[in-house]
Amino acid sequence: MANKLSHYLDSFSSGLKIDSAVKYSVAREIYTHLEDKSQELKEKGLSEEEAENIAIESFGPPQLIARQIYEVHSQSTYQEAFFAALPHLLVALLFASYHWQSIVCLLSILVAVTGVVIYGWCRNKPIWFFPWLGYYLLPVIVTGILLIYLPQGWIWVATLAYTPLALFVIIYILKEAANRDWLYVSLMLTPLPVVSSWLLALGTGNEFLVSNTPLAKLQMNIPWIVISFLVLAVATFAFTRVRQHWCKAAALLIPPGVILFLVTVANRGNVNFWGGLILIFSLFALASPVWLQAKSQQGM
Repeated sequence: MANKLSHYLDSFSSGLKIDSAVKYSVAREIYTHLEDKSQELKEKGLSEEEAENIAIESFGPPQLIARQIYEVHSQSTYQEAFFAALPHLLVALLFASYHWQSIVCLLSILVAVTGVVIYGWCRNKPIWFFPWLGYYLLPVIVTGILLIYLPQGWIWVATLAYTPLALFVIIYILKEAANRDWLYVSLMLTPLPVVSSWLLALGTGNEFLVSNTPLAKLQMNIPWIVISFLVLAVATFAFTRVRQHWCKAAALLIPPGVILFLVTVANRGNVNFWGGLILIFSLFALASPVWLQAKSQQGM
């Protein structure tokens, strides 16, 4: 492969964040087109360098072509969009039916999520895979949040013992998601601010340790919890169906951000210093991948 054509193809591939098998197929098609055009020009008497330059210029900037192809391939089918929204719908159904109190139902959903994640991982991580991966990762994050409810003397001991392992798991999964697309990291983390805000709404410190207090609050807020996860399902469905980056970013950031704000304002008396840090971190974790994606798009 000629150096200039190779450089063009590398630049194109680095800017195209789609399934690797589809990316390879598209890249080979583009290379064939460029090679044929270059060969045609050389047969007309142009030098190899001139023929490659004209072929590349006629095709257009690689970053622009990558963006256009991304918009074509980033739109999922309705079936894929529904499957991406399904974990949010399952959580909403779990609370709506009051089966969240059943250990059997909780374990069944956990097994289902694990099975779907393993299947999606083996299938080269399609877009519907990432919301399921988020729920697979969520228990690791929620356990870290629940550490603030331990007695004061145990918080630091538990944090030091738990944090390194949790960070290793989280960083590894985030890295795998970012290799596909930074927006997929935010898609995976969409439930984080919602779950964080509802956990903090149940109370903190000694109040949380009194069994009847958080349970009563949870029972009272179940309709709003159900609505929260239904909104996440709609946002996820919209994310997988729209094509433009800014529309995808809006679908990811606005609904969870609004839910977090409303829940926090309604329960601001329960948010202490640590709770405030957790909410800030959850927003930062959700928004950072979108910002990184926007920066990478500006660099194209």
